[in-house]
Amino acid sequence: MARMDDTELKAIVQSEIEQSLNYYDSEFSGDRITAMERYLGEPFGNEQTGRSQVVDTVVSDCIEMAMPSLMRVFTSTKDVVRFLPRTAEDVPKAEQAQDYVNFILNSDNNWFQLAHNWFKDSLLLRMGILKHGWNSSIETTEENYEGLTEDELTLMLSSEEVELVEQDARPAGEPVQGPDGQIIPAPIVYDVKVKRSDEQGRVVIENIPPEEFLVSHRAKSIDDADFVCHRSAMTVSDLVAMGYDRDLVEEHAGTDDLDNSSEVQNRFRDIESGSADDSGDPTRREVMVNECYIRVDYDGDDVSELRRILTIGDTSEILENEPYDYIPFSVLSPILMPHRLVGRSFADLVLDLQLIRSTVLRQLLDNLYLTNNARVVAVEGQTNLDDVMNSRPGGIIRVRQPGMVQPLAIPQVGNDALRTLQYLDELKENRTGMSKASMGLDADALQSTSAVAISAQMTASQAKLEMMARIFAETGVRHLMHCVLRLVTMYQNKPRIIRLRNKFVAIDPREWDTEFDLEVSVGLGTGNEDQKMGMLAQIASKQEQILQTLGANNGVVTLAQYVSTLRRMAEMSGFKDVDSFFSMPQGDPQPQQGADPEMQVEMQKIQQEMEMKKYEIDQKMVLEREKLAMEMQLKQQELGIETELEAARMAAGDPAGNANIPRIV
Repeated sequence: MARMDDTELKAIVQSEIEQSLNYYDSEFSGDRITAMERYLGEPFGNEQTGRSQVVDTVVSDCIEMAMPSLMRVFTSTKDVVRFLPRTAEDVPKAEQAQDYVNFILNSDNNWFQLAHNWFKDSLLLRMGILKHGWNSSIETTEENYEGLTEDELTLMLSSEEVELVEQDARPAGEPVQGPDGQIIPAPIVYDVKVKRSDEQGRVVIENIPPEEFLVSHRAKSIDDADFVCHRSAMTVSDLVAMGYDRDLVEEHAGTDDLDNSSEVQNRFRDIESGSADDSGDPTRREVMVNECYIRVDYDGDDVSELRRILTIGDTSEILENEPYDYIPFSVLSPILMPHRLVGRSFADLVLDLQLIRSTVLRQLLDNLYLTNNARVVAVEGQTNLDDVMNSRPGGIIRVRQPGMVQPLAIPQVGNDALRTLQYLDELKENRTGMSKASMGLDADALQSTSAVAISAQMTASQAKLEMMARIFAETGVRHLMHCVLRLVTMYQNKPRIIRLRNKFVAIDPREWDTEFDLEVSVGLGTGNEDQKMGMLAQIASKQEQILQTLGANNGVVTLAQYVSTLRRMAEMSGFKDVDSFFSMPQGDPQPQQGADPEMQVEMQKIQQEMEMKKYEIDQKMVLEREKLAMEMQLKQQELGIETELEAARMAAGDPAGNANIPRIV
């Protein structure tokens, strides 16, 4: 089969984009707009003039009640992910990989904000998307050095990262007169300015709005999807800065499809309207960019392979086309649907309840309005209608005879409406698990209730949240951690010095075996922090008793294990620097946290290389001094021999001998 040409490839990509857009417009876009409107408490559109128009906020309330628990699960500790080694030899590498991935999430990226937006998108809009990739950049700094010898300068410029900018040669001191009267010039040293270019690579993670994410409608997961696309708007300036041809980019500029889409307009309805940018600067015109990951038989070998194809404009003009090894997106859905990538949202469970509760509340308020300002029956011609229509408190109604004005009986629906609202609350709790017990028990629930019953009530109310947290952990979060580990092992080509647990360590992922078992930290289901702290306190008490009774050399508890318990208690209390409170015993076989043997070896290797370079420079300087000293010694010996010869000539009566005796100054 012949290799596919660009025209055919462009047609395939454009067809996939159109099919995905039609699928999302028909299946998801309208639902996401409705969910956002319900979350913001927008009117339903069925409001009547003169009647109550209150809107209940069940969708917003449930999501905001669930968010704190989910965020506490995934952000309360610094270790979001744990790597479990397969063999004993993998323990140091697995611990180092775990520390480094957590460092990338919390320090290189803002994990709290990423997780918050990721989870909230999924709870509200059925799907939360994170995009991750490797970003390489070059940091350039200028450095000045003075008094470098020629060897030192040569050694510095031998590095590919260093470029000479300015150089000034000067003598190091004054010239020296030798024994023969010759002037020995001072050695030359160099004052230089160099430019050091340091290539920095980082894992970059960002949130993707759901309307910018396209995927084939039959996809069961991200890994087996035949087509995935990130559809975004970029400016002409940004694309030209990335190295693309300006004429080609400007030819496809001018799109505002995303900015004017219903979902984007609906998201910013409460704060703005219209396009985001009305600038007349041509470099700020927007271009539709499609970053596609598609499985296609491009090379004609009858096997579809994954390729990354970057296109611009409505005609899908191809800018990049390259083979790729993975799809850089991690997707979450809070309620999974079997054999589907996109499940159900938290909002889907209560959208109908928000309309029903709003209707009941409106009827209740209308009933209260009529009760407080009741209608009356007036006999025509026997009353003053102006007085009747004036509902001023204390106002007088003039009638010709008694009984001409009678109040119209208004049925009281308050009790029935409140019971209906209470039933709707129970229905909401059954669907979502969001209740007072899930957020903290109501004081009334503690009356005549045993501790076992309270614990059972809290456990039952948190079961749905626990299930949701486990779904997040085992799907999107787990996939994200694998991708981060994959990125650093593929693209980080040199060690990186970072600070872990108050120690500077060298991280080189090239030495890792990436086949680690991965476990994502999930706090729900394992007891709350108070219970864990109480259990650790009991363990520490038992360890103290054993150490006091059997001594430090007993075969049950070591001093290091006791200190580890104390350190864990300090860490759970929120203190990051546990070394300020407890240090591991010296000489104990268990290493301190952060003192990974692999890290120590790498640090020692770097230190030895630096010492070796310094030693080489020192040796060269010593050789130069010895060489100069030997030359001076040989010169002095030659002068001594010539002096003895001249003295012999003078003793023999040679009159010219005296003139040949050198004068030593």
